[in-house]
Amino acid sequence: MARFINPFTDVGFKKIFGQEVSKELLIDFLNDLLKGERDIRDIRFLDKELLPEFEGDRGTIYDIYCTTENGEYFIVEMQNIHQVNFADRGLYYLSQAIARQGQRGREWLFELKAVYGVFFVNFRLHDTPGKLRTDIILADRETHEQFSDKLRFIFIELPSFRKEERECDTDFDRWIYVLKNMETLERIPFKARKAVFEKLEQITDIASMSKEEREKYDESIKVYRDYLATLAYIEQSEERGMKRGMEEGERNKQLAIARNMKMRNMPIDIISEVTGLSDDEVKKL
Repeated sequence: MARFINPFTDVGFKKIFGQEVSKELLIDFLNDLLKGERDIRDIRFLDKELLPEFEGDRGTIYDIYCTTENGEYFIVEMQNIHQVNFADRGLYYLSQAIARQGQRGREWLFELKAVYGVFFVNFRLHDTPGKLRTDIILADRETHEQFSDKLRFIFIELPSFRKEERECDTDFDRWIYVLKNMETLERIPFKARKAVFEKLEQITDIASMSKEEREKYDESIKVYRDYLATLAYIEQSEERGMKRGMEEGERNKQLAIARNMKMRNMPIDIISEVTGLSDDEVKKL
């Protein structure tokens, strides 16, 4: 039985990053993600209802919406399945957070606070497969110089992280290692190096959950596993369909060859040997 929660579930992800009592975990992660760029001291969680809702999000997308002490906005998500218009969806979310800053009256001169989208994706991205971190900014196409720092997308492709514990040489690596392997760990590593992981171990220990929290977590695990089972079924069906299609295609090819050979009055036994068809199949052509 697992000791720690699964961060790929709704309850697990929000317990780690989406509650007031553990907000220091989110602050620490964001600072490691943006090391050398930002030094976030505090955050305030905003109502997720301010973000647009879409049918079908349950079990696949878990949102956290917050603002820093400097007024910058962060939308942090865990996404377990690739969606149609995936990139456009993220752009729409962040654009909504930009547009919501507009104010009435002549006094407002379009001064904006930066909006960041941080997307954990538990699948391979089609455009940049095998790349752990994809960082999107607004930049000049020719010079690559940044045009504006007000809109930023960061995609973290979890399946591309393949480091072992001893190979994690940055705090960002350590965060990703723990999140990716949490459900199978007997202990949370790196506590001696980084104190925040001590808090993470306390927060994520299943034994410390109340009865109500455990019931909600068990339900979120069910949703997550149902999703995995459905995905596996779809993949197996696609593989079977591809295999069947290839077999049918190969048979049609051999039938066409056999017909052509038969039209040339070649012996049936030769046709059978070349195409792999039985004598009876060749005779019926």
